[in-house]
Amino acid sequence: MGWGADLWDQHDVIERHTQSGLDLLERYVKFVKERAEIEQNYAKHLRNLTKKYSRRGVKEDQDTKLTNQQGFQDVLNELNNYAAQREQLSESMTLNICVELTRNLQELRQERKNYLCDIKKAQQNLESSFKMLETSKKRFEKEWREAEKANQQTEKVQQDVNSTKADVEKAKQHAHLRVHVADECKNEYASQLQKYNKEQNNFYHTEIPFVYKKLQEMEERRIRMLADGYVQFSETEKNVLPNINKCLDTISSTGRNINEKQETMALIEQYKSGATPPADVEFEDYSQVVRVASSDNTAAHLPKVRIKQLFLKKNKVTSPDKNTPSSLEDLSRLPPDQRRRRLEEKINETQKELQRETEQSEALMKMKDVYEQNSQLGDPSSLQPQITQTAHNIARLRGELNKYQVQLTEAGGGTLQYYPTSSEYISVLSESSTSPSENYYECDFDEDFDVDVPIGQCKALYDFDGSSEGAVSMQVGEQLSLMQEDQGDGWVRVQKANGDEGYVPASYIQIV
Repeated sequence: MGWGADLWDQHDVIERHTQSGLDLLERYVKFVKERAEIEQNYAKHLRNLTKKYSRRGVKEDQDTKLTNQQGFQDVLNELNNYAAQREQLSESMTLNICVELTRNLQELRQERKNYLCDIKKAQQNLESSFKMLETSKKRFEKEWREAEKANQQTEKVQQDVNSTKADVEKAKQHAHLRVHVADECKNEYASQLQKYNKEQNNFYHTEIPFVYKKLQEMEERRIRMLADGYVQFSETEKNVLPNINKCLDTISSTGRNINEKQETMALIEQYKSGATPPADVEFEDYSQVVRVASSDNTAAHLPKVRIKQLFLKKNKVTSPDKNTPSSLEDLSRLPPDQRRRRLEEKINETQKELQRETEQSEALMKMKDVYEQNSQLGDPSSLQPQITQTAHNIARLRGELNKYQVQLTEAGGGTLQYYPTSSEYISVLSESSTSPSENYYECDFDEDFDVDVPIGQCKALYDFDGSSEGAVSMQVGEQLSLMQEDQGDGWVRVQKANGDEGYVPASYIQIV
């Protein structure tokens, strides 16, 4: 069974069916395109979402170093990777399905058009042959009637007694001519009929079956392409599912790896001040002489603003040269535990920087030796400025490291380790000379020449017994000078009217 044998007389049905099949293929291509656009837009919205929430709290999350906050950033990163997989899915659908099926669709349309053109051409040839057959038939019919009429006229002339022999002969010749013409038309009609029957037989038994068979094969290929497109639609998404599942598994692992107990303990380790809570409020008997609160010995913890720093600020030296020795950060105002933790961080940072400078110095000395052995490779004196600067940096970093170690030992956070400045760096420093202008900002000031700069006024809301180190006592309603705001640890530095200065809880005061 086939279209050519069983549907030879259903040309309109085959034409509509093949057109409907190509339209279905085109609709599927449009469907996949829109599906790919949905994936692309979905990925775009996911990227915008991750970008939106990545902007917030990043600095704070890095400072706190809590895994649940960092875990949220990891979730956003994995979601960004998830969006990339969606983009890959969209691209695969577009290239593997839409582009391929569009190209095949164009080829099928052209192939169908060619087959229909062949059928139409064959039909036109058959119709043309049929018209010629009809024309020869009508001519034969006309000429035969004329021949019969001529024969009847000849018989009439022969029977007429008045007709001469010449008239009879003329009538016979005319009748004979008409019969001859009728015979020729008959032969032409017979020949044309034979030709038409042959062409009609070829049309219905050869040409039409062949073309319809090709259309049937084309339709089967179209159906196979569409079916493969359905399968590829599913397989394309299955191919990215392992990567998508990997992203989702990573997000799940991020949540499972978070330990709520460790998180709360980490906050304690990071922010505990070591200070004791305020003591009970004592009863004040106004019937007796009011006991004057003794001031704590906080003179050693008074804040100091270096005249050198004020001088630099007034002269707007905000971008010093990177090689200028950095001043040590004053950590004495911090609560004990935070001070120790900050000193440990400073020591680690300084040790890493010292290691880098030491390695750079060793590399420069080796390069200088090579230049001295072979002057063609370079001038040894060209390295002297870098060697000198590196020696300065090493000496400065060792000095800072020693000071941090001393402060850490005083805070009870470790053992004292001394980092001497080697004779190598001392000799290098002695070789270098600096002009007075280069040391303009490096002059030493009297360490005791300090000035306090209040930044506002505040009022005590509660009584506070500043018995801990670095704290100052205050009474409810007492007016105080605000010297330093809360740095995130819950404490502010204030100055009393009698000059005593120290830390009090930030929740115990009201800024006025």
